[in-house]
Amino acid sequence: MNPGFEIDHIGIAVKSLDQAFRFYQSLGWGEMITEVVESEKVKVGFIEFNNSVSIELLEPTSPESPVAKFIEKRGEGIHHVCFRVPDVQKSLDHLNDDGFKLVNQMPKPGAKGCWVAFVHPSSANGVLIELSEDHHG
Repeated sequence: MNPGFEIDHIGIAVKSLDQAFRFYQSLGWGEMITEVVESEKVKVGFIEFNNSVSIELLEPTSPESPVAKFIEKRGEGIHHVCFRVPDVQKSLDHLNDDGFKLVNQMPKPGAKGCWVAFVHPSSANGVLIELSEDHHG
């Protein structure tokens, strides 16, 4: 059974959005939409694909940012995979009830006006998973 989830984006930790975007420009992308997400201390650059999936480049805005710490420890690279879900809190409750480790117990505001929460990599085969619910409605 498919629970109605979609891949929303793949987050890539980078030191510089402008420098990282040069690669995508060479492939033909003409623009990158940017936004600052204060709660995560990152500047985000979105590279949109035709199938509604995007690459989310993440540049830390503070040395205290989780992304800055990630880059310091592991270098630039894939940071997380995001699933678009119908109800973030319901998904978190199911995972919690089943004993999975969560980074966030409750959703918080994220990029593009969405509610987001993270599942700890130790519960998802070493991958940080973001759950995102469109909250434009």
